[in-house]
Amino acid sequence: MSKVEKFEDLKVWQDGLSLAVMMYESLAGCRDFSLKEQMCRSAVSISSNVAEGFERHSNKEFIRFLRIAKGSSGELRTQIYIAMSIGLIEREKGNSLVAKTQILSAMLQNLIKTRETKF
Repeated sequence: MSKVEKFEDLKVWQDGLSLAVMMYESLAGCRDFSLKEQMCRSAVSISSNVAEGFERHSNKEFIRFLRIAKGSSGELRTQIYIAMSIGLIEREKGNSLVAKTQILSAMLQNLIKTRETKF
């Protein structure tokens, strides 16, 4: 495994960024601007908080921002369930997006645990 020198090297950041792009693409035609904006904000928040925490150059701050990113992942997952329930996102697409948020949450939790115990 190579050394992480910048936040762009982190798989969790890369996957968070990819999820944000998927959310924007999935909601491109959405006319419920309030829910669309909130979902996009939650999605963008995940990778943004990973990056911000990393750039603080403090393990304690990094962990704090990883926890915020994990919270945003849960928030987005809830919003995806709502969007599926009201027909804004098709069930198959929504289930795929939910699975991605679950994976991201697990990745974030593992990184938090690693940072708490090894740094």
